[in-house]
Amino acid sequence: THTHTPSLTLTHVFPQTERTCHCPTTAMAAQAMDLIQRDLAREHERRQGARDGTAAAAAGSADDRLELSETNEATRQRNLSLMADFDRRRKARETVLPTDDNKVKACLRELGEPICLFGEDAADRRARLQDLYARGGDAVAASAERLQQEQEEEQEEEKQRAEVWYHEGPQELKRARMFLAEFSLPRARERLRRMRLELADTKNERMALVQSVYTSLREYTSFGSQVGDTRPVSYCEFSPDGSMLATGSWTGLCKLWSIPDCNLVTQLRGHNERVGSVSWHPQACVGQDRSAVNLVSCAADGTVRLWSLEKDTPIASLEDFETRVARAKFHPAGRHVATTCFDHSWRLWDVESNTELLHQEGHSSEVYGLAFHPDGSLVGTSSMDCSARLWDLRSGKSILVLQGHIKDVLSIDFSPNGFHVVTGSDDHTVRLWDLRERRSLYTLPAHKALISGIKYQRSRGDYFVTSGYDNEAKIWTAPGCTPLRTLAGHEGKVMALDISPDDRFIATCGFDRTFKLWSRS
Repeated sequence: THTHTPSLTLTHVFPQTERTCHCPTTAMAAQAMDLIQRDLAREHERRQGARDGTAAAAAGSADDRLELSETNEATRQRNLSLMADFDRRRKARETVLPTDDNKVKACLRELGEPICLFGEDAADRRARLQDLYARGGDAVAASAERLQQEQEEEQEEEKQRAEVWYHEGPQELKRARMFLAEFSLPRARERLRRMRLELADTKNERMALVQSVYTSLREYTSFGSQVGDTRPVSYCEFSPDGSMLATGSWTGLCKLWSIPDCNLVTQLRGHNERVGSVSWHPQACVGQDRSAVNLVSCAADGTVRLWSLEKDTPIASLEDFETRVARAKFHPAGRHVATTCFDHSWRLWDVESNTELLHQEGHSSEVYGLAFHPDGSLVGTSSMDCSARLWDLRSGKSILVLQGHIKDVLSIDFSPNGFHVVTGSDDHTVRLWDLRERRSLYTLPAHKALISGIKYQRSRGDYFVTSGYDNEAKIWTAPGCTPLRTLAGHEGKVMALDISPDDRFIATCGFDRTFKLWSRS
């Protein structure tokens, strides 16, 4: 809508009069009026042209545009490219990518891209995936959305796992915890009393005693060797009185051997798969009746058997598991058995009633190793999630997580002093931990392969022994972690070891189907 502007004329500005002046001033005024008249006419034409031009531009074609020069067009294109690159980098920073190399490869495969290029490592592969997500596309957008959803779900699961939650346990568990507390507290007082007496001795006396032990260990050599089975011997353990050695093998058989002549005493038949461990009752061969429960064993088929010394068949069985059972051990009190399973949990059982008291989760991967504190108050579990955990049996709490290994932690043991713990891992290292300081004291590159077993001296804890898949076992001082002796003699992987209660023998068993005794020459 246009507003009409009336044209201005000279009569509007200076109305005409009938009087006429012929003076020079009047002539100059007339000239000025003519100039004003012409200016007003030009202004009127400009305004009219502007109105006509606006209408023409509104109804005109899109081709009437101002063409840029080549220099300006190149600058414009360069700026657009920079803005697109900046936007792509911003998207790349905001995109959440997996850190696991296998997941990165899966995402690349989903996008139809090669999962690996020549000379490309995991970091380069992840950077390539990030660039693909930044460039966009329908398939890339769908994959990025799915990946973002998975990341959010994993974060939510991690948050739920981090939450501490409790559920009501049975009355039997409460009674068991009361019993364990009453059992462990007097033993802790006795342990502290012994340590105070040892500290009361002069330093020279203590050093002389320790040096005599180390001198005898440096003289250890092969005492005897025996073929244990037709398949690898996976576990061995001395009886509490040191008179027998129990072995388990991949045939599913458990065997008892006399010590030191290594003669077969009996065969225990009850497993159809590889035996994970065979453990003695704390009072077996000492005060336990031969017809009562004297041993417990577990196997890869998920079975846990209880044995007497009078029969070659199990006298009882714990509930069969759906997954592999790695270790089964008696509590120092003898009334309970703990088992570690490949379902990421460990369990506590009442031997007298054969009932499950506790099903404890906490590890994020398979649980393998198992050891009890000498007082009976704690239990240590090692897992394939690269960590070990200490649990208070009296309260059920996880009191300490031992993190530092970079691969599966397969073995764990407590020192008789009660505050040192050793762990062995698939990263070929052994770590010594101090529970008082809650940290790792030493990291030992102990073997050239996986650490399969680790045991402390039972009486004083002056040394510990490790076994590895490098066909060797090694003796180390404690807590100094100095190597004392290498026990080499197996022709295959050393799968387990044990130290006799009287410190006379060290037993090892391995992939070469034999077990060996080591002693002072």
